[in-house]
Amino acid sequence: MNLALFDLDNTLLAGDSDFEWAQFLIEQGVLEREVYEARNKEFYDQYKAGTLNILEFLDFQLKPLSRYPRAVLDQWHVRYMEQKIHPMLRDSAHALVDKHKQDVRVLITATNSFVTAPIARLFGIEYLIATEPEQRNGEFTGGVSGIPCFKDGKPQRLESWLAARSETLRSYEKTVFYSDSHNDLPLMQLVSHPVAVDPDDKLRAHALAAGWPVISLNT
Repeated sequence: MNLALFDLDNTLLAGDSDFEWAQFLIEQGVLEREVYEARNKEFYDQYKAGTLNILEFLDFQLKPLSRYPRAVLDQWHVRYMEQKIHPMLRDSAHALVDKHKQDVRVLITATNSFVTAPIARLFGIEYLIATEPEQRNGEFTGGVSGIPCFKDGKPQRLESWLAARSETLRSYEKTVFYSDSHNDLPLMQLVSHPVAVDPDDKLRAHALAAGWPVISLNT
């Protein structure tokens, strides 16, 4: 049996779901444009540069979830999927996921599970490992629960998920991880078959030096 791991933002999606969720809330008038738009871009630039403080970003990204009832957030998410996510879908990404339909498929992403769970279902990916927003009585508190699924946190979260299944990476004949970002190097270096997908410059250089496959879904 094989294990297929997929990053989401700028890998399966032609864009970043986390960034676009904040932009969606700004466009809906939920967040004040002057305050949040520049901050959203600043965090995104830090992510691309590898300098993002994940806890600061999560405070920015998760606090708005605590201000509104879950039912309202769910209604907004339906419109967000239509307006922001569907335009970022590509047939090539669906084909890549479908290629692994005989494998155990996991979407593993730093973006929180509220944003990403419907996207995982859209791709038909059975399992999701994501940053978990803290909840109390079904409502979001604005905090984070457990280890953020980011950088070194990704392999930690994967190991915990596997342990809950009484497995390790060695339980699988082949382990594949598709990602675009150098932030995912801690996990890419653990799997048997790392694949760089439309990679950023740092990941491309590392992949070429290591002899990893480099592919593009921008077709």
